[in-house]
Amino acid sequence: MAGGGIASIGVNKERAENYNGKLTLYVIIACIVAAVGGSLFGYDIGISGGVTSMDEFLRRFFYSVYLKKQHVHEDNYCKYNNQVLAAFTSSLYMAGLVASLVASPITRNHGRRASIICGGISFFLGAVLNAAAINLGMLLFGRIMLGVGIGFGNQAVPLYLSEMAPAHLRGCLNMMFQLATTLGIFTANMINYGTSKLHPWGWRLSLGLAAAPAFVMTVGGMLLPETPNSLIEQGNKTKGRRVLERIRGTENVDAEFEDMVDASELARLVKHPFRNILKRRNRPQLIMAILMPTFQILTGINIILFYAPVLFQSMGFKRSASLYSSALTGAVLASSTLVSMATVDRWGRRILLITGGIQMIICQVIVAIILGLKFGSDKELSRGYSIIVVVFICLFVAAFGYSWGPLGWTVPSEIFPLETRSAGQSITVTVNLFFTFAIAQSFLSLLCVMRFGIFLFFSGWIAVMTIFIYLFLPETKGVPIEEMMRLWEKHWFWKKIVSEDQQAKKTNGLNHA
Repeated sequence: MAGGGIASIGVNKERAENYNGKLTLYVIIACIVAAVGGSLFGYDIGISGGVTSMDEFLRRFFYSVYLKKQHVHEDNYCKYNNQVLAAFTSSLYMAGLVASLVASPITRNHGRRASIICGGISFFLGAVLNAAAINLGMLLFGRIMLGVGIGFGNQAVPLYLSEMAPAHLRGCLNMMFQLATTLGIFTANMINYGTSKLHPWGWRLSLGLAAAPAFVMTVGGMLLPETPNSLIEQGNKTKGRRVLERIRGTENVDAEFEDMVDASELARLVKHPFRNILKRRNRPQLIMAILMPTFQILTGINIILFYAPVLFQSMGFKRSASLYSSALTGAVLASSTLVSMATVDRWGRRILLITGGIQMIICQVIVAIILGLKFGSDKELSRGYSIIVVVFICLFVAAFGYSWGPLGWTVPSEIFPLETRSAGQSITVTVNLFFTFAIAQSFLSLLCVMRFGIFLFFSGWIAVMTIFIYLFLPETKGVPIEEMMRLWEKHWFWKKIVSEDQQAKKTNGLNHA
């Protein structure tokens, strides 16, 4: 008995029309505190690129890269190509990948808060280790602890936000995770800009300040209420209803409460959610859980965010100018996420993903053309062309910020039934971190080999994902999270898979009878 069962037993389609409640201050505060978990992810993305462009940091831990950087005639595309340096960035994401798999049963059996607290503590310890690092081993161990924190946080926070939010505002509130991520990136870029002038210990301050959001996430996790879905799933229906009434601001929550109870009863019948998620009736959600985070990374956004200072320096920007340019992209990303929050529950997910994809393709192609024609191995861009490159990179970042950035997390977190929700989110996080690791580890080498063609490589993937969204993603705007299964039953393609499975179940039932 599993995911497909929600469509045929348990959850009543008519109840969704009877959902009551409003956006309460209680929900807003809880979501803001929980979303701080996103700032951990964002802060690290922003801080890594800035720190790896600081001479004092390179001289202490990556001396060969520091020497190569000083050679003015070094190939611009290859001056930072070093696998150990790439491992500094990417080791975090491999650790996060493993941690997200461990976090899944904890999130399901002990609640979303437990994973949020574990993530905060681990990230705090990692920040302290990085700030105090005296050798490469200590530095990489700190990165691994940061990765464990991100694995737990990215597993639990999107689920927490989806379950706390009322159905008609779920997209907006869920995007608080991405907003916190973008604010973390912007904050990190501004901190890097300041600490780059603090010699020789500025890099320690950049890495150590990650402890601040980790502390807020840990304390906040201790104070936050558990989601009603999780409480009911754990068998605490009375407390679950009490929390539901508080977050909806009304006692008239019978319809939503009954949906949650029915979903939890189905969830308790599923002892092995990872095995269950592989069944045919859960095929659409599984494919989305794999492809949405894969496509999100293959936009190439992490290249801009990880290595923005390095990338801009490779293009000939001076050190301070490269950090300033990366801070600008961080500001654009944060502001464009606000646009998405304001429009996602009005316009829907599909139109933002499709229009964002088209805009990103145009920007990547233009940047590739400029670099291909005007930027070589041993020369710098002129001031005019440098400004054009920054403008189109900012337009690319803006498109990502209102489309694939937030929706790459929002859509997977809202489409799974309760019995496979934690497993589905774990798959989403694992896939995201795997591709983040792969791109982070290989980008400096890819830049050296593909040169300006790296932008064409990513634009090709964006074209593929935009077509995929147009054909295969149904609109989830306003659909209650416990009734999402019905979307797949009505979709022109997925209904063939889901309905065939349901028909097979009925046939088997008649044969047994």
